[in-house]
Amino acid sequence: MKELFRSNDPVKLSWLQALLADSGIDCLILDNHASVIEGSIGAIQRRLMVADDDLESAVQLLSETGEESAW
Repeated sequence: MKELFRSNDPVKLSWLQALLADSGIDCLILDNHASVIEGSIGAIQRRLMVADDDLESAVQLLSETGEESAW
């Protein structure tokens, strides 16, 4: 799996998950529980991950919709 996006913004992450799912790209959010445990200081960002084979399509999709990615 490759990291597509990193953020503390749960709304943004939810939007990106929906966008990817609508295009048939499976994704996973990592570090969700760690960020909850650390409280609201925002030290640990959540990571939006996609399969290696889907990375190129996911980056292109985010680019076409004006969203940023880690790539």
